[in-house]
Amino acid sequence: MTSVSEGRFRSSSVPLITHGPSRTTLRADDGVLIEAVYDPCTGDGAARAGAGGATTAIVVAHGFTGSADRPAVRRAAEVFSQRAAVVTFSFRGHGRSGGRSTVGDREVLDLAAAVAWARSLGHTRIVTAGFSMGGSVVLRHGALYTAPGAAGEPGGRTEAHGEAHADAVVSVSAPARWYYRGTAPMRRLHWMVTRPTGRIVGRYGFRTRIDRNDWDPVPLSPVEAAGRIAPAPLLIVHGDQDPYFPLDHPRMLADAAGGAADLWLEPGMGHAENAADETLLTRIADWAMTR
Repeated sequence: MTSVSEGRFRSSSVPLITHGPSRTTLRADDGVLIEAVYDPCTGDGAARAGAGGATTAIVVAHGFTGSADRPAVRRAAEVFSQRAAVVTFSFRGHGRSGGRSTVGDREVLDLAAAVAWARSLGHTRIVTAGFSMGGSVVLRHGALYTAPGAAGEPGGRTEAHGEAHADAVVSVSAPARWYYRGTAPMRRLHWMVTRPTGRIVGRYGFRTRIDRNDWDPVPLSPVEAAGRIAPAPLLIVHGDQDPYFPLDHPRMLADAAGGAADLWLEPGMGHAENAADETLLTRIADWAMTR
């Protein structure tokens, strides 16, 4: 991974702290073009100022087969925008973005581009909020992308990426470990990702273009990443009716954070952004604004 480069915000004409919704195309550090949407804060001046009076933006990372324009993502953006500005985007291989999905690996570059764009618009505090695959991506991003001047640790947060870092992280319905096949939905997902026929189903049935190559190397796991995010605040949210990942996943993530994370186990909640109702999204936004 390289530092944020000039020319990343292709076709963007958004002024600092813009006052209307805007779309742009971002360029990830490996050259993949990423569609992104900016929604300004609709709350009052007090709501726009987060912890310490900083002007906050929440960057939303959707789940696998989602996109910036999916109804559940737009619902999250609408609720979050009552507290802060919001950036949504489509991961590579999804929506109008280019490239192919690597199911959580190189997607960290897409998130970094979106975070850097939010800072370029004048926001001085960024909170990343990811769902499912996006939840694993925000964990890895939080571990790998540090604030300017942050000291690297052996095997830990060793890469400083300037304006691409997050100040707080929210991970919703994320796995704790890779290659999990313990539930029927995850076995179906692995079939779609690893089999040629499955990738055809992904492309035409779910409008998701999936890379055929295996991970090489295998990226930092979510549970390893969770232990490397501090001192940035971390919130882990998971439903007790999640059909993809049982409750040992969020508990492993919280344990890995060594007591530095807030853990919300939500009664009756299913999986990811589709299961996050307005009440939960509002609570997440309130957490984001006060940490």
